[in-house]
Amino acid sequence: MIDESGLKPWENCALCHSLDGVSRMAKFPKLAGQVPAYIEKQIRDFRTGKRTNDGEQMQGMAGLIAEKDIPVVARYFAGLPPPPPADSPPEDARLAGQALYHKGDTPRDLPACVSCHGKDKVAASGAPRLEAQHADYVVKQLTDFRSGDRANDPGGVMAGVAAKLSDADIRAVGGYLAAAPRN
Repeated sequence: MIDESGLKPWENCALCHSLDGVSRMAKFPKLAGQVPAYIEKQIRDFRTGKRTNDGEQMQGMAGLIAEKDIPVVARYFAGLPPPPPADSPPEDARLAGQALYHKGDTPRDLPACVSCHGKDKVAASGAPRLEAQHADYVVKQLTDFRSGDRANDPGGVMAGVAAKLSDADIRAVGGYLAAAPRN
């Protein structure tokens, strides 16, 4: 057994997500400046198996966090400065992603992403902030919601939205969000 008595509750998380909450690998989301309630929900969903991931690494890591420390971990990452945006994607993808994020697509009955994920909406909706997230991470999550590999969204909202997105839509939204600042 490893002695972890001197570690802060978030330090195990930092192995993948980094101490500054800005992971260097797209497989791991950037947690800096994220909504604390969202982080708490995801940790608990991993602990209970409601959410899984490739190789189930997060199930094991979430199990290392004491229940009393889950809010502490969430507040730590939420309190960090938000991650910087990535370089902008090609103009056509940026415009397509921006349109879907801010306006949605009425003919396809797609709501604007910002209606739940916008800065002033996340507390009420329970949704995460997505700006400045790794593009490939966003693409993977949307693809998983669409396929049913991820199903821990309240009421299946994201599964319903993702089912209406094409691969090109998903890449455009991911690229746009990666380059958008999280203020």
